[in-house]
Amino acid sequence: MSIRVKRAFKYRFCPTDAQAAELSRTFGCVRKVYNMALAARTEAWARQERVNYNQSSAMLTAWKKTEELAFLNEVSSVPLQQTLRHLQGAFANFFSKRARYPRFKSKRKSRAAAEYTSSAFTFRDGRLKLAKMAGPLDIVWSRPLPEGSVPTTVTVSRDAAGRWFVSMLCDDPTVKPLAATDAAVGIDVGLDHLLALSTGEKIANPRHERRDRDRDRLATAQRHCARKEKGSANREKARRKVARIHARITDRRRDGLHKITTRLVRENQTLVIEDLTVRNMVRNRKLARAISDAAWAEFRSLLEYKATWYGRDVVVVDRFFPSSKLCSHCGALQEGMPLNVRTWTCDCGTVHDRDVNAAKNLLAAGLAVSVCGAGVRPQRRTPGGQSATKQKISRREP
Repeated sequence: MSIRVKRAFKYRFCPTDAQAAELSRTFGCVRKVYNMALAARTEAWARQERVNYNQSSAMLTAWKKTEELAFLNEVSSVPLQQTLRHLQGAFANFFSKRARYPRFKSKRKSRAAAEYTSSAFTFRDGRLKLAKMAGPLDIVWSRPLPEGSVPTTVTVSRDAAGRWFVSMLCDDPTVKPLAATDAAVGIDVGLDHLLALSTGEKIANPRHERRDRDRDRLATAQRHCARKEKGSANREKARRKVARIHARITDRRRDGLHKITTRLVRENQTLVIEDLTVRNMVRNRKLARAISDAAWAEFRSLLEYKATWYGRDVVVVDRFFPSSKLCSHCGALQEGMPLNVRTWTCDCGTVHDRDVNAAKNLLAAGLAVSVCGAGVRPQRRTPGGQSATKQKISRREP
């Protein structure tokens, strides 16, 4: 059964000096409007009042009429309205307890971006022209848009390395569910190996950030940046060099995760993973850098949305399920399993690889949930065992 997929296609582009100045001015106005609207809503919240999108939009109209904020009229009004909608969404997530209270945007640290809807751009014959600009953007078309697709939203952004990107959101009719298969796999994430599969396969951890750090590229660039005078042009050049190294690390990491997740989704109907709280795990000072470099949260995000696209099932097993300490052959539960123990022998005589054994146990728990909907209670040598583990399954809605 086909589904409608809205997909963003991201490309680099090279703006002219006039376009770069216009976009930089738009980024600043977007940030200014967002912060002013957030401040107004925060003050209203202190008075036990609520300000919705319509009221904040009326505030924007009033701000434009003042002398000190007249510069807001120099840029397209659409990105300014869109940032108010984003703020409304942030408050909706806060009130629904899906996120914390919205924070102010920083000129140095926040993402420089502006969103244009269909009324603020034209797209004809592969040429994109934004409002308030004389000519189209010089886009590097690394891949074509789906045939017959027209962008509904365009987001222009600039990263810390000074690279310019344009992201076009459009319908992608080429995304179709794959043929059903009986294959299922349990996936255990780790640091020695990025992934261990229930089939016995292990996928190496590339350690992109550590590789550049060990070669002194990143450390040297950071030292040079730290020695420059703050606010100087030389410090800005050094900061850009550090940002380019980080951008390269991020690009390589994301590319590798895309290849791995696409392969897993194409080969398996059911994929079982563990529900890890990565934000709590990175509080461990000894493992924080390695966990962040492995990008477990991004791996799960990519796996889940691709499974939804292609009609696969992702089963998430509760984080307290003792997958590493449970013998996948006899079901006996070990009392303890320190992190330095990579292989162990059960009383039944089975020799286990820690990560592969965990992947096998995750697969068994996930299949039990997907087949009968019941939890899996691990066997224990001592009375008074744990409560049944909790799992949830994420399926594509028919």
